[in-house]
Amino acid sequence: MSPGSSGQYGYFSDEHCEYRITTPYTPIKWCNYVGTLAFGGIVDHTGGALLCKGDPALNRITKYLTQLPAADFRGTTLYVRIKKADGTWDVFSPLLTPTLKKLDRFECHVGLSYSRFISEYRGLKVEITVFVPRHDQVYLQDIKIQNTGPAAEIDLIPVVEFSHFDALKQLTNADWVPQTMTVRAHRQGTSCVLEQYAFMKRDTAVNYVTANHPVSSFDGDRRCFLGHNEYGSWQNPATLHQGELTGSQPLRGDNIGALMLHLGKIAPGDTKRVVVQLGQAPSIADAQPSIDKYRKAPEVDQAFLELGAFWQDYLGLLKVTTPSASFNTMVNIHNPRQCHTTKNWSRYLSLYQLGYGARGIGFRDSSQDLLGVMSHMPEEALELAVKLLSMQKRNGSAMHQFNPLTMEASQGDSLEDLDRPNYYGDDHLWIVYTMAAYIKETGDVDVLNRQVPFYDKDPQGRPVETGSIWEHLVRAIEFTWSDRGRHGLPLLGFADWNDTVNLPKGAESLMVANQFGKAILEMIPLCEAYGQGAFKEKILGYYEAMKKIVNDQAWDGSWYLRYFDHNGAKIGSCANKTGKIWANGQSWPILSGFASPDRRDQALESVYKHLNTKYGIKLSSPGYQGFDPEIGGVTTYPPGAKENGGIFLHANPWVIIAETMAGHGDRAFEYYNQINPAEKNQIIDIFESEPYCYPQNILGDEHPQFGLGRNAWLSGTASWTYVAATQYILGIRPELDGLTVDPCLPKHWQEVTVERRYRGARYTIRILNPHGQSKGISSLWIDGQRIEGAKIPVMPAGHYRVEATLGL
Repeated sequence: MSPGSSGQYGYFSDEHCEYRITTPYTPIKWCNYVGTLAFGGIVDHTGGALLCKGDPALNRITKYLTQLPAADFRGTTLYVRIKKADGTWDVFSPLLTPTLKKLDRFECHVGLSYSRFISEYRGLKVEITVFVPRHDQVYLQDIKIQNTGPAAEIDLIPVVEFSHFDALKQLTNADWVPQTMTVRAHRQGTSCVLEQYAFMKRDTAVNYVTANHPVSSFDGDRRCFLGHNEYGSWQNPATLHQGELTGSQPLRGDNIGALMLHLGKIAPGDTKRVVVQLGQAPSIADAQPSIDKYRKAPEVDQAFLELGAFWQDYLGLLKVTTPSASFNTMVNIHNPRQCHTTKNWSRYLSLYQLGYGARGIGFRDSSQDLLGVMSHMPEEALELAVKLLSMQKRNGSAMHQFNPLTMEASQGDSLEDLDRPNYYGDDHLWIVYTMAAYIKETGDVDVLNRQVPFYDKDPQGRPVETGSIWEHLVRAIEFTWSDRGRHGLPLLGFADWNDTVNLPKGAESLMVANQFGKAILEMIPLCEAYGQGAFKEKILGYYEAMKKIVNDQAWDGSWYLRYFDHNGAKIGSCANKTGKIWANGQSWPILSGFASPDRRDQALESVYKHLNTKYGIKLSSPGYQGFDPEIGGVTTYPPGAKENGGIFLHANPWVIIAETMAGHGDRAFEYYNQINPAEKNQIIDIFESEPYCYPQNILGDEHPQFGLGRNAWLSGTASWTYVAATQYILGIRPELDGLTVDPCLPKHWQEVTVERRYRGARYTIRILNPHGQSKGISSLWIDGQRIEGAKIPVMPAGHYRVEATLGL
């Protein structure tokens, strides 16, 4: 499948780094992200926008209710009305919703931090580009209307529905919220700024909506705008069939911002342009410089160019050319873009994680997300990594999540069960991989000296201890070694990576055991570079001891176990009726290096036999058939859904990496293709999810809706699949002393090219496969000189041409 080929709902345009949706009737809402957590949010494919500033739970701007039918109004929209010969109005939305009038043409271009909508209706072509400038906190709607038919009198009516800043209160308190909501109009010559706020934030944080076109009238009250005591509808607001809006400025009620913009009569072939702004500032006076700036079309154009330049540079760090068009599309554009999004938003706000509670930033989640952006933005990644380290406790464990504004952490909403341990067994180990990745990318070993406080506080809320980053990493290792159960394996805690298996106190996790081994492998070169020989010898002893325990206690004959419960019973064993085999139980012993070659190959073959499907690898099998409080959340799902035998995509790249370590290039690429969303562009009626980003999960073959994808965008799948593709299939892997070239390709790939920036130098790496192999570099040349081994040493700034050949 070529990603350029058109599916039923759209196609990839690699030239423009876009996915172009060609019908508004997608199976579910498909979305895009604009701005960052500092200011921004989600834009869906019919123009609805969920915007916030800083905290989706406590500083939300627009009301976007994901549970409503897809046809309903959500957050923002645009109405256009055409004056008919009899003086009445034909009202439509170029975004389809909420008027639902059939359009002659519809496209939504899902771009890099922008969306562009192109619609045609009755001789009008409407183009709307929405984005947040890189250096300003305002949501811009750049609207161009071209008349391709006879002369017509046209009005534009942009509309925003505001939310109370406390997003959960908006849903749960129908007394206090409407009593506190206010809209005021500020006339500025022929233009107008609508100011909206909840009363308690009147003097500190106000929202505003305005345009760079004369405003003849406005509405701030939804009841007035819809008309007929709100028995009018978003589909057909009564006021849009009158000459003007009502001018409502409510002191209470449901707040909106609607502007009437008369464009006048547009001659055939003419185009009118309007820019609408939606923002938040301490006051309108504070916002005025930004308002004035973006009333000027050239400033809007410049901001959009700057956004494009950022992405051109970001994606330029690594570009690939392979025989697989869909692989190229994802690796060059959409996968690194998704990694950038997960770095910014963690699991804070999506159309699935709704941002109403205190979820915030996850320690485990963001530690992994940073792996996908480390090559592209190492210093920004380090900044977040340091915040994560400040959530680590003195004993080496970590707080599970935190609010990035207050830096207050919690162990997770699910830890109210006092019969379960109050920590996660895996959190603290992920940051070891993150910091190792940063140092490999940058060579900055001195960062290990940087002082970071531990999370533990005194009664006044001050940290009681500070340690170097090195000390934080050491304590992460030591905590796992000291926190072990009856078999000598690490204790599970409340859960490990699989949040839904919540066994009583005393359970042991094989995944944490293997994470521990992998963390030690990451620490060894750091020990050498940092002059910590004694600690290196110590953890090598830990490594060998844990390797023996895993192989003595956890090999089940054809695969590895996943857990021992609190009574020492096996989970993930052929003796179990359900949950016999788990994907992570097989991949991680290979990632850790604990599995011998014969057990490695047997475990991988068991994955293929028992867990693989045409849409991806299931997390476990067979599924649990009913709720079991002793096992926990996994049993709340029906078989085939999510962690209960579903295709939980995050676990797939770990198997891909394991297959490359075993030299199985064809199998690794088969697994990659199975979950590649670009490969699903032709089967959207089965998949339903966005074909340009990885979802979190796909329903497994025990479910009647096998192949259905959900929970797009904010998933650890993004970072790990990017790592699997670039560092293991293509094999270009940063190390402390250079770039390792260790590809594991499908045998039929005869040539690939990778362009990579690394420590100030640029490399064009051509990998040749004349003998149809998967693995094994026989020769490496840099600018015509042969290099021993398979590693590109750190080079001075410049452009270098590298040729690597797979050989017998």
